[in-house]
Amino acid sequence: MPSVTHLSLFLNSLTMQFPQFILNCTNLTYLDLSQNAFSGPIPDSISTDLPHLEYLNLTYNSFAGNIPASLTKLSRLRDLRLGANNLTGGIPPVLGSISTLRILELFSNSLPGPIPASLGRLGLLQRLDLHSAGLNSTVPQDLSLCTDLNFIDLSNNLLTGELPKSFSNLTKMREFGISTNLLSGGILPDLFTNWPELISFQIQNNTFAGPIPPEIGSAKRLLVLFLYINNLSGVIPPEIGNLVSLTNLDLSMNQLTGPIPRSIRNLKQLTRLALFYNNLTGSIPEEIGNLTALTVLDINTNQLEGELPTSISKLPNLATLSVFNNNLTGRIPADLGVNNLQLTDVSFSHNSFTGELPQSLCRGFALAYFTANNNNFSGQLPPCLHNCSNLVRVRLEHNHFTGDISEAFGVHPDLLYLDLTGNGLTGTISSDWAECKNLTYLHLDGNSISGEIPASIGNMTNMQDLSLSSNLLTGSIPPELGQLKFLYKLNLSDNMLTGLVPSHLGNINRLQSLDLSANKLTGPILPELGNLNQLLLLDMSKNGLSGGIPYQIGNLVLLQILLDLSSNSLSGLIPSNLDKLSALQKLNVSHNDLSGQIPATFSNMLSLDSVDFSDNQLSGAIPPGRAFQNATSAAYVGNLGLCGHVQGLASCPSASSSSNSDKHHKRTRVIAVIVPIVAILVLAITVIIVILFCRKGPREYLETESVTKDIWESLIWEREGKFSFLDIMNATDNFNEVYRIGEGGFGSVYKAELAAGPVVAVKCLQVAEPGDVSEINKKSFENEIRALTEVRHRNIVKLHGFCVRSGYVYLVYEYIEKGSLGNVLYSEEEGKKLNWAMRVKVIQGVAHALAYLHHDCTRPIVHRDISVNNILLESEYEPRIADFGTAKLLRLGSISWTSVAGSYGYMAPGELHVVTLLQSWRTL
Repeated sequence: MPSVTHLSLFLNSLTMQFPQFILNCTNLTYLDLSQNAFSGPIPDSISTDLPHLEYLNLTYNSFAGNIPASLTKLSRLRDLRLGANNLTGGIPPVLGSISTLRILELFSNSLPGPIPASLGRLGLLQRLDLHSAGLNSTVPQDLSLCTDLNFIDLSNNLLTGELPKSFSNLTKMREFGISTNLLSGGILPDLFTNWPELISFQIQNNTFAGPIPPEIGSAKRLLVLFLYINNLSGVIPPEIGNLVSLTNLDLSMNQLTGPIPRSIRNLKQLTRLALFYNNLTGSIPEEIGNLTALTVLDINTNQLEGELPTSISKLPNLATLSVFNNNLTGRIPADLGVNNLQLTDVSFSHNSFTGELPQSLCRGFALAYFTANNNNFSGQLPPCLHNCSNLVRVRLEHNHFTGDISEAFGVHPDLLYLDLTGNGLTGTISSDWAECKNLTYLHLDGNSISGEIPASIGNMTNMQDLSLSSNLLTGSIPPELGQLKFLYKLNLSDNMLTGLVPSHLGNINRLQSLDLSANKLTGPILPELGNLNQLLLLDMSKNGLSGGIPYQIGNLVLLQILLDLSSNSLSGLIPSNLDKLSALQKLNVSHNDLSGQIPATFSNMLSLDSVDFSDNQLSGAIPPGRAFQNATSAAYVGNLGLCGHVQGLASCPSASSSSNSDKHHKRTRVIAVIVPIVAILVLAITVIIVILFCRKGPREYLETESVTKDIWESLIWEREGKFSFLDIMNATDNFNEVYRIGEGGFGSVYKAELAAGPVVAVKCLQVAEPGDVSEINKKSFENEIRALTEVRHRNIVKLHGFCVRSGYVYLVYEYIEKGSLGNVLYSEEEGKKLNWAMRVKVIQGVAHALAYLHHDCTRPIVHRDISVNNILLESEYEPRIADFGTAKLLRLGSISWTSVAGSYGYMAPGELHVVTLLQSWRTL
């Protein structure tokens, strides 16, 4: 198309590189490829193939590479627009030789380096747009030679230094923008007197300092004045009232002082007035009511005082009213909202306002953001709030509002945040709150709200922070709260909630803070709470919780701020694995019925700075460690057995010092007695030695037996035992329910993972009173148990030992992971794996074990009924017989020692599961 002079393909979706056919349109003067997706380099040959180009627009594409220096050969080029591409390599200084250039746009590229001073040679340049280009130099004063410039945008770069004073020569300037740089110095007064055509002056987000020059009043055509986020100081000059055309004024986030000038009454075209984050003083001028075009009035975070002027109610277009963080007092104008039907954002918070809120505040039902927190407001909330369906964020906490919360609020589908903490609201929590599907933050703390927590709150699936503390709530905690999967904070403290803590709370795996303190909750602390592995704070104090502290609490390894279980009825030992809470700062388990010692490993909890173990039944030494040793005796008072190096506590006795003291005392006593009665003493010693010699054996036995009976009535243990029964008690937290893995025919079975290494199974069963068992039968049974501890056979579960304590018998076996033959047979999946070959192997193994017990043991072993539940299976289904002696122990005194009849198999329809019926040991 050699005759084409004007080609425009802008605003399409073309994705190729620079189209080659265009280079054949040699008579082109106008080329616009903007707003497409062209990529690749800008061809160097563009200057030779299209020598007549006057207008070149490649804006908003993906052209890459350097800006071709050959563009300088386009001697007729007036407009060069290359903005918003992926160009790199800096601005070529040779561009300053395109003397015909009037518009140069290189914005939104990556052109680090300086603004070339050579651009000052572009004497006809009118528009220079280099914003967001990565420039990092000073502003060259040579640009002031471009006296036709009326538009400069150098914003969003890394420019430094001061503005050149010679810029006042740019007398045609209309729009000047240098925001978001690192520029400093003062605002040049001559810019306003020499730029009579100025309509936009934007120097925000720099470090300009000093006063706003009064000469600013000379720029009477100014529409936009942005001076925010600088270091400007001094007063707002009254001359600002001369800018009668001004529509947008933002002086926020400076260090301005003094009053808001009354001359602003002249700014009747002003739509936005932002003076926030300064140090302005005085009252809000009544003249503010003259700004009838105003949509945004934002004067928050100053030191303004006095009352809100009534004239604000006359601003019909007002949408945003923000006066928070000042020293304002008095009542809000009662008619606010009557004429302000566009109000969407209102903030009165952190002042000293009093009285009621205007009843018509949300009359236009447009209100979305409303904050009045931390004032002295009273009375009922505006009834129009109930129907404000656009509400998004509401903060009314820490006032004196009254009335029924159910009447004040309705269904608000867009509501995200509501805080009513610290008022006097009454009523109940309506189930309608569940319709606020987007609510993420709900705080109703410190009111007088009664009734139960509705289960429907569990449907507020976006909830993240729920606090209903310090009310009069009753009933139980709804399990449905466990459905709030995004919840990270839950506070139900200081109410009258009853019942159990629902295990469903353990499903809220993002929970970081859980406070259920000061209620009337009962039952145990559920182990499911150990699933809350993101928890930083757990407070369950001041309830009626009972049972032990579950060891699963030790899984809360991120717990940092607080673990408070105080003022309950907890008992048992303190789990030693709480030492895994290495980040914990405050631990309180006071006012319970805990026993045993404070685990010595707690000394490894280096983050602890506060502990309280007072009013328990604890004993032993205080652990070493800063928090324990620095605590006062008040942290340990009420525990008669605690000792350590803490002021107010007894020192722990030293074994060596006690022994030496006893020796010294005896020596003194002997010396005192021997002198007067030496003869009698010799005779007495002789008699005593004779008596002791005759009774030495029995006395030693009785003393040993007496000491043993204090702990257990009888104890038999394997010879090479590498652990004690005390180790088992510690490993199971004194046989806490959480360690129980099953129920046998005669008692419970517990799993104990010992610190020494092995894992054992412990069967616990209750027997008759010891006095009901004859000494002969008891001795016979103990002999058999002693023999079983010596048994070594591949098909017999190893018995480590047994003990009798307080009417209970504990049999300690090795732990078999796979479980019993019964579990396998009755499992649909495992039963299929147990083919006939494997079943024969089981039969053989059981037979070998029984034959061994009868023929090979050093003494006869009494048999009992062997069922599929007494046959345990290892890998490859190797059978292991377990549970000998249990039945006989229960029947001591009545069982026949020669009985041989028993069932050794299990019959099911059409299938023989284990072994045939055996009639006697001899038959086997």
